[in-house]
Amino acid sequence: MVFEAQRQIEYAGFWRRLLGFSLDTLMVSVLTSAITLTLFGPAYLMQAEQGSGLLTSDWRVTALEQLLPAIWAVGFWLLFMATPGKLLMDCQIVDAKSHGRARSSQLIIRYLAYILSALPLGLGFLWILFDRRKQGWHDKLAGTVVMMQDASLHKLETYVR
Repeated sequence: MVFEAQRQIEYAGFWRRLLGFSLDTLMVSVLTSAITLTLFGPAYLMQAEQGSGLLTSDWRVTALEQLLPAIWAVGFWLLFMATPGKLLMDCQIVDAKSHGRARSSQLIIRYLAYILSALPLGLGFLWILFDRRKQGWHDKLAGTVVMMQDASLHKLETYVR
């Protein structure tokens, strides 16, 4: 006979997720700045202070600023089911139906859907405050939820007698 242990599902709330996102933004900004400074040297800083030059016209800086956050987020989601900021907040991104590891395609859709969540004054992110499973629009479009790490790691145990 097979029995399944019950577990309490706890979805991560808006403020916890916002703090995790803010920590990730800080880490990515520091990393982007360090890479840009290494690639372009101190002249970059002087031009950035003046608001001209490399900062506004170099496609390589723009590419770095756009690609690094995408690689950071999707890469960490694939490897650890969360970015470092989310992990510090004890959160993990999982499939909304199975509560198991999300598929690569879901995570890519989730990242791209951030744009839709942000466009109407961040309403897609604020939706987390009102949704019963605390899903933002990006989560709904990708079929993901953000759960507290303990809840997402403890899979239903199956015992065979």
